[in-house]
Amino acid sequence: MDTDLELKMNLSRREIRVLLLHEFRLDHKATEAANNICSTMGEDVLSIRTAQHWFNRFKNGNLELDDLPRSGRPMEVDVDLLNQLIEQDPRLTSRCLAEQLGCSHTTVEKHLNELGKTWRYGVWIPHELSPRQLQCRVDACMDLMTSHRNYQWLCNLITGDEKWVLYVNHTHRRQWLSPGQTGVATPKPELHPKKVMLSVWWGVNGIIHWEILPNDCTITANLYCQQ
Repeated sequence: MDTDLELKMNLSRREIRVLLLHEFRLDHKATEAANNICSTMGEDVLSIRTAQHWFNRFKNGNLELDDLPRSGRPMEVDVDLLNQLIEQDPRLTSRCLAEQLGCSHTTVEKHLNELGKTWRYGVWIPHELSPRQLQCRVDACMDLMTSHRNYQWLCNLITGDEKWVLYVNHTHRRQWLSPGQTGVATPKPELHPKKVMLSVWWGVNGIIHWEILPNDCTITANLYCQQ
């Protein structure tokens, strides 16, 4: 490819408009200017209609060569602000983010994809624990692990618990997350009326006994002994 052809292909819009302004100041007509520019820069570099548009602007005293600002939402957004918003609340939808940033939701999705964010669900947790409750659980686990080094009591341990099994799937909202990020945990809602109580007993080798308790069954010491 020769140098002249590369020049024609790389000619920017603003450079073409500079050439049009030069032709206008030479008092040439729009059609004549388009022909002159196309004869030297390439046949497809400029249309007569485009030349007429810019000549009309020049005649009205507007010699600005940049495009006029367009109406509608901008295509670019403040990426730092976008990142800050999803860090504060990763459950915001792309449309909510678009309203806050003043752009289209497709533009938001484009930038979120560039940031490596994906729209997926967080994790369910039974309920939120206070820092004190979390520390108590850590202390209990450390005590048990220390005792296990001195006495193999885990093999003789049997424990049990009850669990409500819900019939209904509750709403689980997605979040914008980076690879490897777990996201904001979602506490489970209050127990739903459509549920059954599952009682399970297990040891170190797995489940020993399980049963679904009758409706309105009360958990008592007698029930534990029976199981």
